[in-house]
Amino acid sequence: MSELTAAGITDPRLITSYKACKKLNAQHGKTYYLATLLLPPAKRPFVHALYGFARYADEIVDDLASTLSDNEKAQLLHNWGEGVLADIERGSSADPIGAAFVDTITRWNIPQEYVRAFLESMTMDLTVSEYQTYEDLYKYVYGSAAVIGLQMVPILEPLSPEAITAAQSLGVAFQLANFIRDVGEDLDRGRVYLPLDELAQHGVSRVDLEKRVLTPEIISALKFQIARVRSLQEEASSGIALLHPSSRPCIEAASELYCGIVDEIEKINYDVFNFRAKTSTTRRLRVFIPALLRARAAR
Repeated sequence: MSELTAAGITDPRLITSYKACKKLNAQHGKTYYLATLLLPPAKRPFVHALYGFARYADEIVDDLASTLSDNEKAQLLHNWGEGVLADIERGSSADPIGAAFVDTITRWNIPQEYVRAFLESMTMDLTVSEYQTYEDLYKYVYGSAAVIGLQMVPILEPLSPEAITAAQSLGVAFQLANFIRDVGEDLDRGRVYLPLDELAQHGVSRVDLEKRVLTPEIISALKFQIARVRSLQEEASSGIALLHPSSRPCIEAASELYCGIVDEIEKINYDVFNFRAKTSTTRRLRVFIPALLRARAAR
């Protein structure tokens, strides 16, 4: 039985949209896609849809090859996002990506406010290039990452409301790990996602980062950020047990692999300017295979 059949998705238009979202997940979210395979087949298409929507919006914002100005991208994102929000109100969409997303939001009764928060953060990427404090950054991270975890919760079938807080913390941890890894790439886009006041506590300024020369001060600043990722991961760990047993292996694997990015940063001696920390295939398999056995047993 295919994932779509298991999920009860039979409308040809929706099938096409869900397949498009799955393709985006497989192409761009390799770790995310791998973790999704640990869910029961009936749940996977809905996770693909959430990823597809987020990835499509991200493509609009971060398409470096685009000839559009940031203002034009912001208008394009606004028009597309408002169209999808209107479709949620109607309960269906003709958008190639939005159709599956709207169907998922509707089926699982996912709050529309999460969608708005996400779109607001994507717009911030076109207007904000740095954040003075962690509190400032969190406003962005809530919409860009925390709400992704919150959207996932209904699909994962929580056994307690406390799982919601854990999902939010884990989503933030994933995003912060990416920020640490992608310092160099984000500079290419004119952005710094590490709070400036925290950098300053370690003797680092934005100008220092833009020099792209690894210094003891920058290493110290990165270690501070890595500690926060691990703290958030630890906070969220107890919440995984509050999910339906069939969902736990997926989130356990995602937690280890996504937050494990910081382990890989340590392995490259924090040189985020000249290397891109990657989770090795060996580590992915070491995490995935036992998780797959647990997932099958849980079903």
